Amino acid sequence: MPIYEYVCQDCGNKFEKLIRSRLTQTEPACPTCGSGQTHKALSAFSSPTGGSSSGGFAASSAPACGPIG
Repeated sequence: MPIYEYVCQDCGNKFEKLIRSRLTQTEPACPTCGSGQTHKALSAFSSPTGGSSSGGFAASSAPACGPIG
C-alpha cells in the first residue's frame, strides 16, 4: 500500500495519503479546505541496495549542501 503525496490546487496544501488500491481513480479531498481539486505531486524516494554500510540504502550522488564543521 503506497503513500502518495498530493497538492491542493485551491489552497496549496501538501499532504500524504495512504492508497489501499491501485484501482482508485478519484483523487482525495484536501484535509485543509475540503476541495476535490488535488493532484499527485512528485516525491523523492529511496530504495534498498542490499549489504552496504549505509544501512541498506543507496547513497546520493548529489553534491553536499555546504561545508561541514
